[in-house]
Amino acid sequence: MPDSADLIARRLAEAGCRYAFGIPGGEVLAIMDALERAGIRVVLARHENCAGFMGEGVHHHDRAPAILVATIGPGIANAVNVIANAHQDRVPMVVLTGCISADERHSYTHQVFDHVKLVEPIAKAAFRVEDGMAAVLADRAVAIATEGRPGPVLLDIPIDVQTREQSAPPPLPEAAARPVAPAEGPALDEARSWLAEARRPLMVAGLDVLTQDAEAAVAAFCRRFRMPLITTYKAKGVLPEDDPLALGGAGLSPRADRHLLPLAAASDCIILAGYDPIEMRIGWRDPWPDGARVIDLPAVIDRHGMHRASLIFPVDVGAALESLGKGVAPRETWPSGEPAAAKAALRAESRLDEDWGPAAVVDVLRRSLPRDAVVTTDSGAHRIVLSQLFECYRPRGLLQSTGLCTMGCAVPLAIGRKLAEPDRTVVATVGDGGLEMFLGELATLRDLKLAIPIVVFVDTQLGLIELKQRGSQLPNVAVEFGATDFAAVAKALGGEGVRVRNRESLAREIEAALSRDRFTIIAAEIGRRAYDGRI
Repeated sequence: MPDSADLIARRLAEAGCRYAFGIPGGEVLAIMDALERAGIRVVLARHENCAGFMGEGVHHHDRAPAILVATIGPGIANAVNVIANAHQDRVPMVVLTGCISADERHSYTHQVFDHVKLVEPIAKAAFRVEDGMAAVLADRAVAIATEGRPGPVLLDIPIDVQTREQSAPPPLPEAAARPVAPAEGPALDEARSWLAEARRPLMVAGLDVLTQDAEAAVAAFCRRFRMPLITTYKAKGVLPEDDPLALGGAGLSPRADRHLLPLAAASDCIILAGYDPIEMRIGWRDPWPDGARVIDLPAVIDRHGMHRASLIFPVDVGAALESLGKGVAPRETWPSGEPAAAKAALRAESRLDEDWGPAAVVDVLRRSLPRDAVVTTDSGAHRIVLSQLFECYRPRGLLQSTGLCTMGCAVPLAIGRKLAEPDRTVVATVGDGGLEMFLGELATLRDLKLAIPIVVFVDTQLGLIELKQRGSQLPNVAVEFGATDFAAVAKALGGEGVRVRNRESLAREIEAALSRDRFTIIAAEIGRRAYDGRI
């Protein structure tokens, strides 16, 4: 007869999970053993925060929930950041922790606090697994993590419950499918009439296009109705960004907003496709005038207050677009060519042709990689530049933390993504400060034998914060640091490392890194204050 740990592991395997990431501890040994026996490979990370991002990297390939394993006390405490990130970035994740048994809970205190109460505010749900409830709660965890707007769910399993045998009940019945398209009626008729009358239509697509697998539907709709598309950073590549209709990503760059927000203000029909404003800066609060014709197709009804919409249909994005377009004849749009002008202006300001600097690094990187490459990026000034300038030609082609904007995510995201699909070209991009936060994961790269190039934007400062300090006329405090010899660090941890200071050497070293059988750190030395006037 299986025990609780076995039942949980089997249910996760049935949900498509094939990898789990974490750090061992005495309280999770039975869980890890059960995962392995169920066909789920347990991968050792060097920090629980990074383990969660590795799980997310896998999810972006296989679409199964990420699995994070964290031991008692300090283990789950270390994981708080990535759990919060999964909640804000809409990543389905099952977090497995161990805790002391019920008969010790009120008298034994070493490393003990309430895991459930810790995680509840930053997760979709958190459960302590009671005796006899392992299979039921495992099914519930997968369902909650994946339904609606995805997110993390905690299963906290007492040590004695983990190894206690119990019968295996049948899986819980699946919930009835939610409505997939707007109901026929006056509201949908009005939306169709707005679309039919529109001469300046615009779509803004967000990360829930990805969670609902609506990428192809969005691209087809934009092309059919000649509708320009702005995406959030997470949704880049939903429409290949070399398509004339693709205006690129928006979210954190005021310079880009100067060209994109006027289009939203001028549009006579805005469609929000899976758009979640959690990715957007304050400049995207109320970005269109009162009374604008805005059709919102969210994953769930939002109460954020960031924008208003005239018609709201909380439905499946793909099915909603198909229904919205029924009987509507395409027509010529934007007769004065404002979207094309905006795209040209963005290109002219990009500095992609500069001799050297952040934009040059992005330009060389894009030219050096195949169209279907996956790039990950960390948080910081380099991320804003890269997210605006790096063209994506496929969904999930640029992975990052967009809701929480947390540092230290790029390398572990790349590890998970490459592990899940070894033949895919995967490259991590990171600032020097972000890489220094989690250098230990280079050892994970070494042990997994993953040949991932890591391009480091080296400016020896927290460039984005330094810019904000100067902009606020404040002195620089705690934003500058010494130069680390990343090439030497890479070699010490089993990889290869090089320093570059021009386009030619960067292109050459990227090509060399893609041919190696181990990871490579490419330290692109761009100098301090390299982001002035760029974001």
